Amino acid sequence: MISLIIGIVVSLVVVMAGTPVMINLVHQLHYGQYIRQDGPQSHLLKRGTATMGGVVILLAVVLGWGMSAIYRALVSGQSISWSAILVLFAMVSMGALGFIDDFAKVRKKQNTGLSVGGKFFGQFVFATIYAVLALLIPTKSGFPSAQAGMSFIEHPFFSFEFAGKTVAIIIFVIWVNFLMTAWTNAVNLTDGLDGLATGSSMISLTGYTLIAFWESYHIKGGAKTGYAYAISDPLDLTIIAACAAVACFGFLWYNSNPASIFMGDTGSLALGGLFAALSIATHTEFLAVIIGGLYVIEAMSDVIQVGCFKLTHKRVFKMAPIHHHFELMGWSEQKVVVRFWMIESIFMLIGVMFFYADWASRSGLLF
Repeated sequence: MISLIIGIVVSLVVVMAGTPVMINLVHQLHYGQYIRQDGPQSHLLKRGTATMGGVVILLAVVLGWGMSAIYRALVSGQSISWSAILVLFAMVSMGALGFIDDFAKVRKKQNTGLSVGGKFFGQFVFATIYAVLALLIPTKSGFPSAQAGMSFIEHPFFSFEFAGKTVAIIIFVIWVNFLMTAWTNAVNLTDGLDGLATGSSMISLTGYTLIAFWESYHIKGGAKTGYAYAISDPLDLTIIAACAAVACFGFLWYNSNPASIFMGDTGSLALGGLFAALSIATHTEFLAVIIGGLYVIEAMSDVIQVGCFKLTHKRVFKMAPIHHHFELMGWSEQKVVVRFWMIESIFMLIGVMFFYADWASRSGLLF
């Protein structure tokens, strides 16, 4: 518990102290945000707002977990957690891709950075590296691909016994690529209003903090009662999720409307990669659809809009993603953001309740 508190405190201090420094640095470099011209006209006033704030969030999470790991190594001699390293790699690598995209925007002085193909290629490369490392690096519960039983839904087609080693590896790599691409783009689409993605990520990552914390108390080999999980290093996953949630909380101080800084693709892709990696590490990939319900709605609204326009040349929404639709209906930006936070809170609570109900069912407490 002390290590968790250390991680939380360090992350909060880093983000609260580091964000003003980042704002000043970005302004000195004249790296302000460029706004799309076809969006809500009120957004044009945001032109020049500092961006790339996701760098501070990344630093806060890494330093928070790092200080916690150092404390545990000094006090109890705990060795490095490869599960944590893998999750942090997913976050940092996707954040690096987002940084390249943000840097391209400010250098070109327009709202488009990397091409769609370039971004997808980067996501494919980093997701594949993550999947391969997850298969190669042994963890306390064995290889992740061999431990694909999930706390919410089982999918045995990942097991080596069912499909053979080669096919199982290929399926796992494809699965990881799908999750990484889907969640990074979903969070990126959500990042369209001041504080929307930051607050939503804070909520969803709080959900994963609770899930990982529960798994840490019911891990195989350590649980005395109830159903136990074959999860590697759940305490480290708890600390990472908590540090990320707290980092978003602190960043929201500067990112709330009117924002002094945007997280940019650096932050949104990093948080999406972290969300995907946590779902894989905790074996809750399908449950993540509920926990990150708002991201799903945002992404699907964009898919529906594009799909329907290509087929019928008509728009379902005034503008996609859906948060812009409500803005153009006359809702204030603050109203959209707060109501969407409420929606995400409901999704997160439902997801956590499903998780607990599954544990209680497996433990025999419901019968």
